[in-house]
Amino acid sequence: MPRRADRMPLLHLDIDAEGSSPLHRQLYEGLRKAILAGRLAPRGRLPSSRALAAELGISRNTVLSAFEQLAGEGYLEARQGSGSRVAAMLPDPPAPVAAGSPASRRLRPAKPEPDAAKPGLSRRGLALTAAFSARAARGQGAFAPAVPDLEIFPFELWSRLLARGWRRPDPDMALGRDPAGYPPLRAAIADYLRRVRAVRCEPEQIIVLSGIRQAVDLAVRLLLDAGDRVWLEEPGYAGVREVLRAAGATLVPVPVDGEGLSVKAGAKQAPDARLACVAPSHQYPLGTVMSLGRRLELLAWARGAGAWIIEDDYDSEFRYAGRPLAALQGLDADGRVIYVGSFSKVLFPSLRLGYLVAPPALVDGFTAARATLDDHAAMTAQPALAAFIAEGHFAAHIRRTRKLYAARQSALLTAAERHLTGLLELTPASAGMHLLARLAPRLIARMDDREATARAAAHGIAVAPLSAFHMTNPRRQGLLLGYAGVPEPQIEPAVKRLATALRG
Repeated sequence: MPRRADRMPLLHLDIDAEGSSPLHRQLYEGLRKAILAGRLAPRGRLPSSRALAAELGISRNTVLSAFEQLAGEGYLEARQGSGSRVAAMLPDPPAPVAAGSPASRRLRPAKPEPDAAKPGLSRRGLALTAAFSARAARGQGAFAPAVPDLEIFPFELWSRLLARGWRRPDPDMALGRDPAGYPPLRAAIADYLRRVRAVRCEPEQIIVLSGIRQAVDLAVRLLLDAGDRVWLEEPGYAGVREVLRAAGATLVPVPVDGEGLSVKAGAKQAPDARLACVAPSHQYPLGTVMSLGRRLELLAWARGAGAWIIEDDYDSEFRYAGRPLAALQGLDADGRVIYVGSFSKVLFPSLRLGYLVAPPALVDGFTAARATLDDHAAMTAQPALAAFIAEGHFAAHIRRTRKLYAARQSALLTAAERHLTGLLELTPASAGMHLLARLAPRLIARMDDREATARAAAHGIAVAPLSAFHMTNPRRQGLLLGYAGVPEPQIEPAVKRLATALRG
């Protein structure tokens, strides 16, 4: 019986009606091989005997005969009313083929030539995998940095916006024809940035991306050559650092003081740098806010050196004292600042939507590079996010979370004063989602911040060591305590567990 071309096969089995072996034996052998090879998993249900017979163009009795033999040998389990399934525990496989036989020579894998080069990762590949291993080792638990509260996000509203956007989608949206992203979303982002962050931009300057790291990667590919030197805040965000390292940039750690990145130190170390990466509104991980004087100094350096600045504005929405500070980009009169931001920390991490604001002279270049490298960001969530911003839901969510996170920071400080005195030194922060806890001298005498992190993890506390954010030897030891994702009633018990871990 010919198989319909528009129907997927139930099982891929080779049955030859003209062959010398009986059909039930061919079917038995084919199913047995599929079970032993793992193509049919333990407890997996087989097609019914009628369906399989129709599929293969053989009689049902032939199929039943093969099923009975497999069941008798322990490969199948037949249950009344539920058909046949692969046995949970398989019988021993057949005895191995005798060594030296023609069959064993056919099955033996080829040995590599002694002088053949072994495949392996490049130096950059090894660095990337090492960075991933370090991130994965942090685990999950109370006080994990950069984790928002998901309970407060209006997912029911979000689901309605998703459905509304795709009920009758515009063909351009469904095809993803604009590499810079969904135009209404770009317009909503531009309007928000102008009103709230004092960013000077038009919708045409917005490039929608998966997040800040992709934005940095795109900028580096477009603006730098391998070996070009880049200023990085020391300590600073490891995600940006690894993107730059993977691109072949030469990294120059520049110290951060009470006013932000030291432009004088950077100019002394690498006056010919082509790029500076900064988070001026809330430096990560120290929380420093770059002063106006330092911002103007940095812009003057970029103008004189013909260099670029990437402004990472990753969590400026969460400011608890006054309005969010104006962006560095709003002070830039020379088109030297590439402004990048993300919605993943503000809304929920798996959203994976961020943006880049390209200087006017670079809009065409960024758009072309975006189209060349990755075509466009996933379009599914972009219409919903555009409506979420334009209809005021984003601003309302920020107001709710800002109030909630401020209360949680206060609760963390109160609990730390009760239980962590003499172990960690915490000070209030005017913004962000984490606090930096310096190791007290008495604790440093017993352990460094990496050991403290490991001890905390053993008690279910997922802090991050400050030293992990340094490229040079850190002068101070500390822990990052993320409070945004920890409900207030759980903060004090978690602080007690952390104290127990550090005293042990």
